[in-house]
Amino acid sequence: MTATFCPPIPILRSFDEAKAREFYVKFLGFDVTFEHRFEPGTPLYMELRLGDCILHLSEHFGDASPGVSLRIEMEDVRGFAFALNAKRYRHARPAVQRQPWGYDDMSISDPFGNRLIFCTPVLSA
Repeated sequence: MTATFCPPIPILRSFDEAKAREFYVKFLGFDVTFEHRFEPGTPLYMELRLGDCILHLSEHFGDASPGVSLRIEMEDVRGFAFALNAKRYRHARPAVQRQPWGYDDMSISDPFGNRLIFCTPVLSA
């Protein structure tokens, strides 16, 4: 029997709902797909989606450790960087860098120390 796998959904640690929404929703353009709290005033767990990319953010202690790096492959990282920089976000001006392993990478850190590396494979001629 051959197993079929879906893409993994990373869980990233979050410490502040307002900062998370400012960065992921307002700046990067993710949509909130669901939010969950066990009751009012308890930590938030939410799902974010941008195209085919799904991320979970959790304020729950023990769900994830801050400071992870995550590669997110996309079709046009240069266009995405241009659109982000046009927003003039106060805390970041991401740039694209060509990597020797055949990718254009744009690295940006969220307010909680997690590093998102948006990347596009470079087509060789």
